[in-house]
Amino acid sequence: MTQLFDFILHIDEHLITIVNSFGPWTYVILFAMVFIETGVVVFPFLPGDSLLFAASALAANAAYNLNVWILFAVFLAAAVLGDTVNYEIGKRVGSAASTGKGWFGRLINRDKLLQAEAFFDKHGGKTIAIARFMPLIRTFAPFVSGGSRMHYGKFIHYNLLGGFLWVTLCVLGGFYFGNVTFVKEHFSLVALGIVLISLLPMVIAAVKTRTAKVVDR
Repeated sequence: MTQLFDFILHIDEHLITIVNSFGPWTYVILFAMVFIETGVVVFPFLPGDSLLFAASALAANAAYNLNVWILFAVFLAAAVLGDTVNYEIGKRVGSAASTGKGWFGRLINRDKLLQAEAFFDKHGGKTIAIARFMPLIRTFAPFVSGGSRMHYGKFIHYNLLGGFLWVTLCVLGGFYFGNVTFVKEHFSLVALGIVLISLLPMVIAAVKTRTAKVVDR
């Protein structure tokens, strides 16, 4: 966990190492990281927003030979395909995971899964697009959609919409603001800020839910 936290806070430095070591294969590595975060429901803790932001910031610097349009396509494909795989996993084992039964159910953070289910019950199909901007929840949202047997056409509509908006915002933000002097000199704080801002909607939703329960009593 310490290594993961270090990777998130110093993601710009780690990405530079990856680019210098693997060259064009960096695109494959970045695809895999985003795909695993969104497509493998047992890895919701991998960095998403800060990864897209940092990689796009490097693309703005010609020295690293990263093409921002290729990055955009890679991230969008990874996000959409990852969610689609997650949906299919949920379709097959979602009910067992919700009750904590079976080996797969034991691998999943059940509290986060139940949070995603509550969010899904409230917002319906829009959850797929909204949750894209919420770490942890975005990994479970497609899984819950599959488990609830949401129509695939409806799912893919919100999947594409959410993926496009998420990638566009993160890539443009990184490309145009990632090399601002303050951001470069305080990238650890910026990365932490991105994570905290991303978590804010989930915290607000949790507070509202807890407040509603207190009022009901």
